[in-house]
Amino acid sequence: MEVTHATFTMERTYAAPVSAVFSAWARPEARRRWFAQGAEHEQHFAVGGTECVRGSAENGEELAFEARYHDIVQNERIIYTSTLTAGDALSTVSATTVEFRSAAADGAEATRILLTEHGMYLPGQEQPTWRERGTADQLTALAAELGVEVTEP
Repeated sequence: MEVTHATFTMERTYAAPVSAVFSAWARPEARRRWFAQGAEHEQHFAVGGTECVRGSAENGEELAFEARYHDIVQNERIIYTSTLTAGDALSTVSATTVEFRSAAADGAEATRILLTEHGMYLPGQEQPTWRERGTADQLTALAAELGVEVTEP
């Protein structure tokens, strides 16, 4: 079996200022709530810093997400690479860019996020559609963390 390469882009608009949305990515206690969703979580949000989430899949297998931040421009963008392992098997390696832009929603201040992920999915492991669905769920959880409405284009 061959490695599967896939890219997806998601756009969401949150009824909150850019600084609030960016902060929800940068502050470990906030990120833990909406991104790790109950799993063990560690984050050092700085260029060269790392993030790790450890939890269990529905089948009980241990999952580990590990990321390294390569570029952070406050209130503008975050670029990181990550791996996902299931048990002892590497499942996915990816590069992700999250861009933050000011927007207007019904005349109020809002933030548009553009998230693009390039992934390499190893044979017999995670599927691109699973990652895309999981990322969409996390972006919805981000809106709940912010206590705001989110819209898709």
